[in-house]
Amino acid sequence: MKRLMILTVLFLFHATLASAAVKATELDYRAGDATLKGFFAYDESIDGKRPGILVVHEWWGHNEYARKRARMLAELGYTALAVDMYGDGKFAGHPDDAGKFAGELRKNLPLAKARFAAALELLTAHPSVDAEKVAAIGYCFGGGMVLEMARAGIDLQGVVSFHGSLGTSAPARPETVKARVLVLNGADDPFVTAEQIDHFKQEMEAAGVDYNFINYPGAKHSFTNPEADAFGEKFKLPLAYDSQADAQSWQAMRDFFDVIFK
Repeated sequence: MKRLMILTVLFLFHATLASAAVKATELDYRAGDATLKGFFAYDESIDGKRPGILVVHEWWGHNEYARKRARMLAELGYTALAVDMYGDGKFAGHPDDAGKFAGELRKNLPLAKARFAAALELLTAHPSVDAEKVAAIGYCFGGGMVLEMARAGIDLQGVVSFHGSLGTSAPARPETVKARVLVLNGADDPFVTAEQIDHFKQEMEAAGVDYNFINYPGAKHSFTNPEADAFGEKFKLPLAYDSQADAQSWQAMRDFFDVIFK
């Protein structure tokens, strides 16, 4: 028991040191007439340039969850930018508003692409970032959005979608997609049907995309977010956190980055 307590204290001590080295900065950037709210996180104790990762928020908007993931990426040695796709840092307090915000962008992919490109330019200009090694991850709405950016041919090494939507009005075309693609999906997510998965895989294969699709048995929508249960109960939505799928999907992302950035 004493040895376990010592190990726990040491783990917490090292975790505190790692967190202390992470610098987090809020800043505004622009895309057209819109002012967007960004959140940078990176480890100041690391010398030299490193890969940069864009983090695209859930349909709720640029909230603390997206920033948490940016900080976690910084602790892994990346420079992360939590982006703002809605503008003015706004986020929804109700699914009706979240659906409206997300729907407006999904119906206007040129606008979404412009806002994503503005964030990408901001990230690659950061002095800690190796502009030749950049990827994007996204959650729910953000997962679908990073897939759309890959389809559009944005110059990224890879994209990772966590419980994101798969449908699109602009399917991938041969020799257009530059990014490798990783999709991490809840097998019991009612928002992503078996038919949609089949169509997505057919689309990727027809376009010659280097992709991998992982289904986590028993996992539902929003399985990476510890607040999913509370949101689900409050709004009567089929959302649920799954700690095992959360950990496994995060490790799958890490392994993916090791491959694309080596």
